Amino acid sequence: MSARFSSAHANASGLDIMVACAALCITSVLLMVGCASQAPVDRGEVQGHGFDGAELLQSDGNRVTAAAMRANHQSLLLLADKLYRRNPSEWRKTAATRETALEQLHQVMQAQLNWAPLGGRRDVAALSTALSVEFQGDRVAAFIIACADTIVTAHNGKREFYYLDSIDPQHIYNAARNMETALWILNTRRDTRGQPLLLANELTPDSRNLSFEREFGKIIGRLDMLATYLTERYRRAAISYVQGIVAAPLLTFLPVR
Repeated sequence: MSARFSSAHANASGLDIMVACAALCITSVLLMVGCASQAPVDRGEVQGHGFDGAELLQSDGNRVTAAAMRANHQSLLLLADKLYRRNPSEWRKTAATRETALEQLHQVMQAQLNWAPLGGRRDVAALSTALSVEFQGDRVAAFIIACADTIVTAHNGKREFYYLDSIDPQHIYNAARNMETALWILNTRRDTRGQPLLLANELTPDSRNLSFEREFGKIIGRLDMLATYLTERYRRAAISYVQGIVAAPLLTFLPVR
């Protein structure tokens, strides 16, 4: 009698454990479904540039180059916004609001104007000025404008490209390296008080913000990819020319009567 009771009790305990495990699994699944339902589903979609008549005078390479240029322009504006948020004293040197400062910056970049505080300096010379300890103007604007001008200069001073335009891939590659150098200087150089020239990335025990670094990495990556693409395109054009000469005798039609 006692043995049968013990066996029944053991079976009941095993059943309880199985039921408890099943309930735990179901609860876990429901929690996962609930969390998934709250996660963002719409993460956007790829966007192309709208059609215009100028495309008829552009090659695929021209379109790729222009698309990379537009993306880099937007990245620089985003970086300017991030820097202004972390360094509000900078936009207050030239504008009443951060939005106004960003709009002024956009206009200078778009029109490729000489920005007075940079004293007429362009591309890498402007970068050196923007990153100098002695510079007293809006350092965010100076830095972003100089970066934009360096990139445009590497593209022969153009933002739109057509069949007869040519770009030296080495210049694009050099621009990518200049962006790396500028980023390193910005992260390491200190002013006369020992403070960073601009607050950018944030690495503290309580906070980790590398969004500035990531956005700059996108710019460098696009430039490097474009330099590689242009190099490959010119190389393939030369190879195709040689292939045409070599294959020409083999492509001659033979008489059939």
